[in-house]
Amino acid sequence: SAYAGNPQKRNFSGSGSCNRRRGCGGRGFQLSLPPLEAGPAGFPSPSMIRKLLRRVFRRGESAPSGAPAMIPVAHHGVRRERVSPGARRTCDTLQQAGHKAYVVGGAVRDLIAGIEPKDFDIATDATPEQVRSLFRRSRIIGRRFQIVHVMQGGETLEVSTFRAAHGEHTLKDEHGRVLRDNVFGTMAEDAARRDFTVNALYFDPATETVIDYHHGVADLQQKTLRMIGDPRLRYREDPVRMLRAVRLSAKLGLTLDPAVRAPIRGMADLMENVPAARLFDEMLKLLFSGHAVEAVHRLRDEGLHHGLLPLLDVILEQPLGEKFVMLALAGTDARVAAGKSLSPGYLFATLLWHEVLAAWEARKARGEVPIPALYEAMDEVLEVQGEKLAITRRIAGDIKDIWALQPRFEKRAGKYPYRLIELPRFRAGYDFLLLRAESGEIGMDVPEWWDDFLRSDPAARDAMLLPESAPRKKRRRSRGRRASGAGAAEGDAPEGGGDA
Repeated sequence: SAYAGNPQKRNFSGSGSCNRRRGCGGRGFQLSLPPLEAGPAGFPSPSMIRKLLRRVFRRGESAPSGAPAMIPVAHHGVRRERVSPGARRTCDTLQQAGHKAYVVGGAVRDLIAGIEPKDFDIATDATPEQVRSLFRRSRIIGRRFQIVHVMQGGETLEVSTFRAAHGEHTLKDEHGRVLRDNVFGTMAEDAARRDFTVNALYFDPATETVIDYHHGVADLQQKTLRMIGDPRLRYREDPVRMLRAVRLSAKLGLTLDPAVRAPIRGMADLMENVPAARLFDEMLKLLFSGHAVEAVHRLRDEGLHHGLLPLLDVILEQPLGEKFVMLALAGTDARVAAGKSLSPGYLFATLLWHEVLAAWEARKARGEVPIPALYEAMDEVLEVQGEKLAITRRIAGDIKDIWALQPRFEKRAGKYPYRLIELPRFRAGYDFLLLRAESGEIGMDVPEWWDDFLRSDPAARDAMLLPESAPRKKRRRSRGRRASGAGAAEGDAPEGGGDA
């Protein structure tokens, strides 16, 4: 039999041309095969055929597409100088030690798209321990999958070892979500297990070459977001990929491939199985992407907002609430574009304010005291939202500070305004007040007064203060009535008796 020999590699030459998704272009490629046992009449045995099929069609996916595309700088346009100095030094050190090392993922994607990356990740064939031994300022972190943080000057680089494809022994929950994933693999396996084709790109700073296993550069140029593998399976492995699809499509102006988009609405319930802290981190990335307005619109279009911001749908159905939220998101996008700092507390305060406002008005209508009623409404809304997103205690404190300042802006008499402007959250609260006025929730008289007050000198400020609504009564220590008879002779005693 032609298969009964023992060559470890056989060359298969294709005639004609393969399509873009297969990527072989009619070239021959090599496939490593195990030696096959001859069965009856010289044919391979059934057990060996099964082994061969499992190896070739791993995870039930299509056959391997051959060698990756090696794209030169003349075609992708990314020069070594556009990579941060720390990332270049990290790759150089690993390569000089005999390892493969590449800038990988989102940084490569953004560089090709003409966007300045926020950070640079490195992928290598070195194990975490080997990486740690090469860099004095480094540490191994992570439980699900160990990575190394390498400090280079003011940069912190995330260096990860190539990961293997998920197999039958990968630990998953009952919904298919991967729980533990600490298996190292080859570069090709590492590329295959990434989520989208535009994220499976590797840039070698030494040669300025982009290594592309899944036609990610072509998809980026064609403005299409495609999944590597079966989207339904990939969403089950990690439901957060649905959020990433929305975020990346909004950020890069990509159209979701029909196969990527179709399952999202039906599988949105899987978000319930994702830890709340991880959802919060992913929502911050989405809202601080610089394209928050478009991202929120796409969240609603895909039906994903129910599992993330359960109050958002109610808010956006109210004309005032929708205007308020969209103005806040547009302001956040503008700050990202201008390179200004961002406050998670301020943004989440805007997203949830109209629900707090509704709960506050309902409590006041029941006769509750206004300020305690506001604090009760704040706690109620944050408790509901906290079931979906694990808002940290510090950020929740910032949110409540901004909300609590709003009724205090009404007090513009005496020394109150002077005390208010000294508070740490005053500026955030004041910006929030302006947003409320801009959206039409309140009139402009109060924000304009505060604007004039902040711009004025001390003498002018004193003249602006409103008169006290009522004279303040001095507090006097209560005295008991002087007792008569023997009691009077013994001195005053508190009314009602008891020890003085």
